[in-house]
Amino acid sequence: MEITVRVNGESHTNDVEPRTLLVHYIRDVLGKTGTNIGCDTSSCGACTIHLNGESVKSCTMLAVQADGQDITTIEGLADGDELHPMQQAFMENHALQCGYCTPGMVMASVSLLDEVPSPSEAEVREGLEGNLCRCTGYHNIVKAVLAAAEG
Repeated sequence: MEITVRVNGESHTNDVEPRTLLVHYIRDVLGKTGTNIGCDTSSCGACTIHLNGESVKSCTMLAVQADGQDITTIEGLADGDELHPMQQAFMENHALQCGYCTPGMVMASVSLLDEVPSPSEAEVREGLEGNLCRCTGYHNIVKAVLAAAEG
């Protein structure tokens, strides 16, 4: 099937197999490898992107379901060489260890602050519960989200 999606502000039209997961389309066809594959079961959140501004685990969608939609990946958050405030907060607060979960955590965190601009620590922890950090870096991740919220 032919699909057209807008990814990070750029339009892409490609033929895809109807069973292709969105995460595989993003990585393998478009070459946006910042979106990681962790579990293929929606348990870890490493593949989190924004679809029409909403946080979505891209392993839970088929690429054909994204036809006509607007997608933002981790590569699309920065403005040229200027990091997105959440990316900057993650860097400044050492909110990563191995870094594998970081793109998905950042994308989920941006969505969280869109919904709850001034969250409590408990709200951050609850808001990110669908994204796993296997290195147990949650403390600094929470600090980073709270720092980004303070602006």
